[in-house]
Amino acid sequence: MNYKIIVNKEKLYNKKDFSNIEFKKIVSTLNEEYLLEKRTLKAYLDLKRDLEKENIFIDIASGYRSVEEQIDLIEEFTNTYGSDYTEKYVAKPKTSEHHTGLAFDVDLVIDNKVVYDNNILFEQVETWEKIISILPNYGLILRYPKGKEKITGYNYEPWHYRYVGKSTAKIIMENNLTLEEYDKLYNKSGILLVNKPKGITSRDVVNKIERIFDTKKVGHNGTLDPLAEGLLVITINRSTKVNELLTSTEKEYIAEVKIGIETDTLDLEGKVEKTSDKKITKDMLDNLFTNLKREYLQEVPKYSAIKVSGKKLYEYARNNEMVELPKRKVIIKELELLDYKEDSFKFRCLVSKGTYIRSLIKDMGDFLDIPCTMKSLLRTKQGKFSLKDALDLEEVNINSNLISISNALDIDKKEIEARDYKKIINGASINNTYNIKNEVLFIKNNKEIAIYKNINSKLICYKMINETN
Repeated sequence: MNYKIIVNKEKLYNKKDFSNIEFKKIVSTLNEEYLLEKRTLKAYLDLKRDLEKENIFIDIASGYRSVEEQIDLIEEFTNTYGSDYTEKYVAKPKTSEHHTGLAFDVDLVIDNKVVYDNNILFEQVETWEKIISILPNYGLILRYPKGKEKITGYNYEPWHYRYVGKSTAKIIMENNLTLEEYDKLYNKSGILLVNKPKGITSRDVVNKIERIFDTKKVGHNGTLDPLAEGLLVITINRSTKVNELLTSTEKEYIAEVKIGIETDTLDLEGKVEKTSDKKITKDMLDNLFTNLKREYLQEVPKYSAIKVSGKKLYEYARNNEMVELPKRKVIIKELELLDYKEDSFKFRCLVSKGTYIRSLIKDMGDFLDIPCTMKSLLRTKQGKFSLKDALDLEEVNINSNLISISNALDIDKKEIEARDYKKIINGASINNTYNIKNEVLFIKNNKEIAIYKNINSKLICYKMINETN
């Protein structure tokens, strides 16, 4: 369930956005039944319970309303209070937050009586301020805050609450945002280039980006071990759908090698398994670099996340279980010696997807007949992306520039022609009238809609990126 989705005068209620909603029933003090989305109801009940400890009593006054019920409500209020009142206080059909099941109104209970007169309710300023100040603790926000009327399109209503989840509610409250302002600032997708520091995992980077952008839809391309640092390509929200297209690219690294030892992890953090006092010469390295620039089957490190029989290799290694290590075809496209000493050397390499630099260094040691282990690793490029364009992790914030999917992918881009629009937004195959050889990113009104592939002269949907209503 997307708890951050907006329904207002510009973004009308769309039933399919709430097709998976689970409603729960609640009965008010006045014996009226209401429906709320299950987490929204829990938030209301928790809020009500905790307020009672402070001698503040509330009662639910409204919940879910269908579009048809909204139409009936407008007619009822118009007949009772006149059209001016309806125009000012009652949302038009499909513009009401109450269609979502995530919004509800409350009344105050004073002297054991439910107060539903708005004029009297507005007089309870201190009570409302206290309630509003703690709403984020329950994942709730005040939907129509004071001073934000031009943004929300509705007058201040201290009793109208909306469930968005705790992290989102906290951001909205601390920054004095409306849901519309939050959406404009946080509802963004794209690719972020991050310079991962040494000592943390790639997952640690993802976790921090999730908090900054307030989303769980964050991915990364190409894991860097804690020992490694450098370029990490991060995908956010809709761009996570093209992760594999960004992963299937070549990568450039600068690695430093310790000569004379080999560890079980193939880096300096592991347990030493082999040692040697043999020294290297420049001629030996020149010969090595000439012969290793090729395509070959590389053995995967036993300390890696590759699965064999449903189990990760590092799990076998930690349990001292023997398992045959798989091999993968890799291409060492470029090798350049940058520096060397008797006990270490540094090199730059450009390699294909799936290449393990730890394994490459082990293979170097096997070629030299001297055990070698990775001392340090820096990823400098991935496909078209470069470390020089990456942000340090501490620099990343919600205003950091994101690279669009369109600019990130090196594939054809085509504006959707009118005759194909409905088919494409529904993922249907179409004739290849666009003369696409391999893949195409379809765009409509500057929105990236879908990626299609040419299969037997038909364009078949590969990835739906942005569903347009």
